[in-house]
Amino acid sequence: MRGIATWSVRGAAGLLTVVGLGHTLWNGIVEPGTALAFGALITLGEFARRDQRAGHHVEGADRQPAPLGSAGALAYALLGQNAGQPTHHGVLQIVAVVVAAALAGIVPHVARGRGPAVDHVARRVLTVAFAAVCFQPLYNSGRLGDWVGQGPYLVVFLLCLLGLTALCDAVLAAALAGARTGWPYGPLLRDELRAQLGIGSAICATGVVMALGAAVAGLWALPVFCVPLLLTQMSFHRITAIRTTYRQTISSLARATEIAGYTPPGHSRRVAALSCAVGRELGLSERELTVLEYAALMHDIGQLSLLDPVPAGATAELPAAEARRIAELGGEVARQTGVPAEVAVVVERQADPYREQPVAARIVRAVNAYDDLAGRSRHPGGSLAALERLRLGTGHDYEPGVVECLARVLARGGRDRVVPVPPG
Repeated sequence: MRGIATWSVRGAAGLLTVVGLGHTLWNGIVEPGTALAFGALITLGEFARRDQRAGHHVEGADRQPAPLGSAGALAYALLGQNAGQPTHHGVLQIVAVVVAAALAGIVPHVARGRGPAVDHVARRVLTVAFAAVCFQPLYNSGRLGDWVGQGPYLVVFLLCLLGLTALCDAVLAAALAGARTGWPYGPLLRDELRAQLGIGSAICATGVVMALGAAVAGLWALPVFCVPLLLTQMSFHRITAIRTTYRQTISSLARATEIAGYTPPGHSRRVAALSCAVGRELGLSERELTVLEYAALMHDIGQLSLLDPVPAGATAELPAAEARRIAELGGEVARQTGVPAEVAVVVERQADPYREQPVAARIVRAVNAYDDLAGRSRHPGGSLAALERLRLGTGHDYEPGVVECLARVLARGGRDRVVPVPPG
């Protein structure tokens, strides 16, 4: 079913692209000056694209890598007049111009080996086509003018249309992400809808302002109205870079226990990656997943205070009092590093009985115990034996729901197929 969703979206976008390009080449471009101006804007937006490196968990970082291109495409789909004169480009020409301009803009990125994902392009085509289908036939037939005129009611209509377009984009994005990762659809859709309130709302607002500005002032309005979004994009990328650097710093700090010989190599990264997979399965939001990842990376930091290392760094089988003492020391160290307070709380409470823990601490405790127990075994049944040990401890130590969720994640992907968190 996941593969069907992906190929359905890609197939629909590909078919629409072929039809749009074929129709435009056969019949010629209507109002080529307007098409060239918006095509140049979309190409510029693609030039300014900054895709994130694969594997980095940065909240909302890769949803809109080219916001100016998206806003320009949306503005062309909603363009009804140019300097007071009616336009006559149709839906298929809009698709053709958007695709051609986007392809021209991504050539430098492809040459550097950092071309956009096919799913991003498919989403762009289908979302723009949806907005154009909802607007252009009504406008070209004159019914939109009869219904709402050119006053404030037109703005209200466009805002409602933008809401539907944003919903369409979120549904497509969640479906593609679910097909790619296997994560639950509901939480993915919720995160996509939340993301629309950020950079997504700026894209929609800029697209409408461009379309309305061009309707009154002509194409000279485009460079004026694209400046705010360019500045927003620069700020967004700077914030993303700060978050990435911050995360790399935490990852490097977490490796201190490995360098000092307190924990096995890769233990904190495995626990962080598997914890995030379990958190996704449980429906945690992106903010909660970020806290969970940071806490999982730092969960063993308290072992640095020990005079003698725990054998193999495995805290899962320590006496409860000793495990709690290490966790409390880890929470204190985490606070001194300046991480968010909720991260330190998770680190500090990971050894408490699960009924007294926050959800993130329950996940870290179960996943850490699994990695400790499975890492000690060298035979194929080691992971099954580790899960059985966790199930036996669900009366007091591990929440049953988290353990079963962990079992589902492992059964679906296998321990070695969980995407690792990159080292800092």
